[in-house]
Amino acid sequence: MILYYKGCTASEKIPEIADATEYILKKAGIKYHTLENEPCCGSVLLRTGFHDAAIQQMKENINFLKDYQNETILTSCAGCYKTLKNDYKEKLNTEFNVIHISQLLNQLIKEGKISPEKNDIKVTYHDPCHLCRHAGESEAPREVIKSSADLVEMKHNREDALCCGSGGGVKSAYNDMSNEIAKNRMKEAEESGAELLVTACPFCKLNLNDNSDMEVLDLSEFICTNLKKQEEEDM
Repeated sequence: MILYYKGCTASEKIPEIADATEYILKKAGIKYHTLENEPCCGSVLLRTGFHDAAIQQMKENINFLKDYQNETILTSCAGCYKTLKNDYKEKLNTEFNVIHISQLLNQLIKEGKISPEKNDIKVTYHDPCHLCRHAGESEAPREVIKSSADLVEMKHNREDALCCGSGGGVKSAYNDMSNEIAKNRMKEAEESGAELLVTACPFCKLNLNDNSDMEVLDLSEFICTNLKKQEEEDM
């Protein structure tokens, strides 16, 4: 059984990411459930310097999630992934079995539980800071993209990728600077020759999408669209 931890942004601001993820889970025959009144993981408090409040939130979450410690926790958000996987262990000595959607998608494709169709489209990938630099995952999302499109890299990628400008409270406190950072990143995406940018973090999608005419999709949306198109063609 998988506990799908949607995260604040996918729940409140971009519900289509959560909808796409749940569609894929059902398509693959994965048994899962979600939480009513899902609490924030504490990532935003940690990244913005409210350490004591973050620790308190995390302690409350440990109690809230104690019944799920034997389950795999699936996250859409790179920040949730890094926090639940690493910060709870480092700060409160509590371990959860956490998997990011990019890792699960890669696994499902390799196992043949979902089979995206390869299309003749050039796609570039934006590495979320929390997923790549902080949690060490850069290849799973690329493998997923390559299963259904031609991947073209931006000049700065993997550990050298430019930030989207949305994390660490920058979007809230310094909106103009956040937008400039996003515009710089999208300029690289456009220069790559790609038709579409895919990322694996709701924060990244939100800010990059707001600062370019280029289409930006979350990885779950990208695969969901592919699978739905196949369904329509088979009808």
